[in-house]
Order: sequence, then structure tokens, then C-alpha cells
Amino acid sequence: MDDMNNLNQTPQQMPTYGQPEVEPVITIGDWALTILLTCIPCVNIIMLCIWAFGSSTPKTKSNWAKAQLIFVAIGVVLSIILSSVMSATIASLYG
Repeated sequence: MDDMNNLNQTPQQMPTYGQPEVEPVITIGDWALTILLTCIPCVNIIMLCIWAFGSSTPKTKSNWAKAQLIFVAIGVVLSIILSSVMSATIASLYG
């Protein structure tokens, strides 16, 4: 009897039995706005943190934001190392 009831249900009402959840597609306009916001200094870091760790952000955008934050961290570390080396070199030339 239960199987007969399932036949009358629409696909949205049918049980999913272990099927993965479908994420919403991020549109071109959303990506354009995302890229525009990441071009603004200081706002980019804040927005990347919100997108990376926010619960309402789609998984693909969250993963992209986490990857961007990793690249930002690598850039900051390399900038500190390079500026330290350059400062030491200049100090040794004039000192």
C-alpha cells in the first residue's frame, strides 16, 4: 500500500535515499559582483572571510574564498620576507 502512495507523488515529494544535495548555481552576475568586491582593498579580506566561513554561502564559493585567503596569506608572508631581506641589504650597504 505504501508503494502505491509513492507512485502518486511528484518528484519533489519522493524520498531521496542518499542522493547528494544539489547546490544552487552561482550566476555570472554573482561572480562579477564577487570579483568586483575583491578588488576593493580591506573590503576584499572581510568579504573573503565572510564567504569562506559563512554558513549561507554556497560550497563552491566558500571553497574559492578559502583558496583566495590561502593565497593572500602566502603573499603577506612572502612580502614580509622580501622586505626584511631588502631592508637588511640596504642597511648593510649604508651601515
